[in-house]
Amino acid sequence: MTGAGSRKPGDVPPKRSATAEAGTRQPFRTHRGLVAPLRRNHVDTDQIIPKDFLKRIERSGFGPFLFHDWKRDPAFVLNQPAYAGASILAAGVNFGCGSSREHAAWALQDAGFKVVIAPSFADIFRANAIGNGMLPVAIPEAAVILILDRAEAGPGYTVEVDLEHGEVRDELGLRESFTIDAASRQRLLEGQDEIDLILTHEPAIAAYERRANGLQIADGGLLI
Repeated sequence: MTGAGSRKPGDVPPKRSATAEAGTRQPFRTHRGLVAPLRRNHVDTDQIIPKDFLKRIERSGFGPFLFHDWKRDPAFVLNQPAYAGASILAAGVNFGCGSSREHAAWALQDAGFKVVIAPSFADIFRANAIGNGMLPVAIPEAAVILILDRAEAGPGYTVEVDLEHGEVRDELGLRESFTIDAASRQRLLEGQDEIDLILTHEPAIAAYERRANGLQIADGGLLI
């Protein structure tokens, strides 16, 4: 028996629903935002979003639980009014290490962060961030320390992250180049997710299914 979710050769590939279309992400080209300085190395995903909050089935709603355990300390950076509304997080080496939970990227995004700047990232977190439209920017540690120092020195410190030209800038003379692989860069610039990438191959998929439609099962045998 054919399942309700199965497709027959020659069927037209499914389109996105109106709801899915409405939720597609915006292209990322250049972003200027307030910097929140998180002067910690090896920030793991269980610190970003503790496992106690992973029961939700939606991608949204994780923001209030971002860095939940650390927020118990009134002195924690994200508890400070000066960093309310920050959209760029600066942190230490190996950001996003630990388990592969995609919820870490969801929590950061839901809390308003569009960019994370660090000297290095865990590979899986980096992939999850890019897959969800958030930009992980790896620049030399000396440049990150400079950003942390300036963000901590006084309120209102902002940086501009330019994906098109691969550069991080501020109004105090910082100009630091960064690189990102061509495929990820293109996905972010075009605002594409995994479904968008599949749909770019729709003509090839349709051609394959037309060829496959020539295969029919009849009388228990395979006829071409």
